[in-house]
Amino acid sequence: MTDIPKFGNHPNRYVDAENQFVSVRGVDFAYRDLGPRSDVPIILFNHWGAVLDNFDPRIVDALAAKHRVIATDYRGIGASGGTAPLTIGEMAQDMIALIRALGFEQVDLLGFSLGGFVAQDVVLKEPGLVRKLILTGTGPAGGEGIDKVGAVSWPLIIRGLLTFRDPKFYLFFTGTTNGRKAAKAFLSRLKERKQGRDKAPTPRAFLRQLKAIKAWGRQAPQNLAAIQVPVLIANGDNDIMVPTINSTDMARRIKGAEIVLYRDAGHGGIFQYHADFTPKALAFLAA
Repeated sequence: MTDIPKFGNHPNRYVDAENQFVSVRGVDFAYRDLGPRSDVPIILFNHWGAVLDNFDPRIVDALAAKHRVIATDYRGIGASGGTAPLTIGEMAQDMIALIRALGFEQVDLLGFSLGGFVAQDVVLKEPGLVRKLILTGTGPAGGEGIDKVGAVSWPLIIRGLLTFRDPKFYLFFTGTTNGRKAAKAFLSRLKERKQGRDKAPTPRAFLRQLKAIKAWGRQAPQNLAAIQVPVLIANGDNDIMVPTINSTDMARRIKGAEIVLYRDAGHGGIFQYHADFTPKALAFLAA
């Protein structure tokens, strides 16, 4: 395993990005690195139970056309070593240490769902580390319904098992014709990579992350007014996992935050509307 990021023959497509590792406090963290060697890279934080293969390649590729993009696995998830943390705060400390280990003094962050929790905490812990912040399908500490993610998700996870579908088909998208079409397209994209796929999350890691999510939903609200960097918030208008009201709440509490809500879309609104979201994200990063 190497702890030296590649700067030479870097890929431009996520499907071609190699699995790499960086040692952080004695734990090897898995990541993929692609795109031009821009001054400020975009670091991607993903959702509950997600590994490197759960990042939408359409979004990653669009961002990597203009920016260096680094997708990450949390500790204890996928090919990363160690044990999955039980708090968002610990995940944030891991990601801060990972960014430092990769040699970056400043980064942009894009967090989806659980990744948005982690990204908020990173900015609040190390405000000088982050240049711009994109929060998608996510919510603040103590946000409405976040401690009930498990209660909402388990019936739909079981439904997925009974219908031989990935649970994200039901969890991330609406039950409308548009939602179902988008779900199928998204899940098909996640299978495009054939070689060098990441390891699936273990049941233990999956449950430990759920405990961290529940704790985030029950902890005291953070002072989001302390976030002074530019923020873009995006979600579907019918998110059943992290209720959409949390997106509007964050936009209200973070000065100058931009918000985009996609119609007839759920938790995975940015995947359903990736062709609209990625130009907005690129424009936000370029401004």
